[in-house]
Amino acid sequence: NPRVDFVKVMRYAFLGSSSAIAAGLLFFVFQGPVYGIDFTGGTLLEVHFKEPVSVAEIRQALSEVPFEGTKVDLSDSEIKEFGSSNTFLVRFGNLRGEPLARAVRERIKQAFAGRLGENWLVQEVDVGPKIGGEMRGKAVKAILYSMLGILIYITWRFEFRFAVAAIIALFHDVLFTAGFLTILRQEFTMPVVAALLTIVGYSLNDTIVVFDRIREKLRAMRKASFSEVVNLGINETLARTLITSFTTLIVVLALLTMGGRVIHGFALALTAGVFVGTYSSIFIASPILVAWRERSERRRQEKVQVRRKR
Repeated sequence: NPRVDFVKVMRYAFLGSSSAIAAGLLFFVFQGPVYGIDFTGGTLLEVHFKEPVSVAEIRQALSEVPFEGTKVDLSDSEIKEFGSSNTFLVRFGNLRGEPLARAVRERIKQAFAGRLGENWLVQEVDVGPKIGGEMRGKAVKAILYSMLGILIYITWRFEFRFAVAAIIALFHDVLFTAGFLTILRQEFTMPVVAALLTIVGYSLNDTIVVFDRIREKLRAMRKASFSEVVNLGINETLARTLITSFTTLIVVLALLTMGGRVIHGFALALTAGVFVGTYSSIFIASPILVAWRERSERRRQEKVQVRRKR
């Protein structure tokens, strides 16, 4: 088994993680996340052209959409290539419902009459703003409720301090991944939320394996210091952790590179999550136990000294 002193570098790990999460939160607060249509509401059109078309041409066409006797300017809509160079996603805010969506479809047909195929509208998705807001709230609640369940389970299965350490590590993973996606301007959609929940489960699995080994060593090595036991527990499970992460990463990278645009956000979040989840189970969760134990020992010694002075 390797003999690496992980506890010795825990302060540097905490500092690095704090800096990375702070950078992500700054982007999250000042630049803001990119919410998908699942959370913002509106209409999404996936349009396929027979011939190459530029984003500028589509934006120009949407600058004058005939609607109820007037012209509606939708040139600020989000337009981006999707998959092949002839397929585009057109997303626009829509408080008028189906009538406005129909007007946009007619405008695209009129502006690009000779450049559209028979099945030019690949898909259309409509989500109301109220439903989008509700889904955003439910997504946050799903993550928080999963954390609460984990806290209760690990407290019952191990100890409260183990549960707190695991929850801090999981928050670390979710915040890091969310910040990473925000910096890359990746959309937050329901598949991305599913990826975040998957990361929680994956990271927790690694952490519990390490915790279980630490608990075994605490029973067998009663004379050793707590930091020595934690180090030994991490080292004895290190090979298993790295091999599991590597094999998982192979599958996730295959999804990322060959899965297409539809699941790109999901695969990207999982890729980041595998890296950060492996890191946190080694450098965050277990060292937190050591920091907790050291603080408890200092407080106990301070109380003893106060009693002696009395």
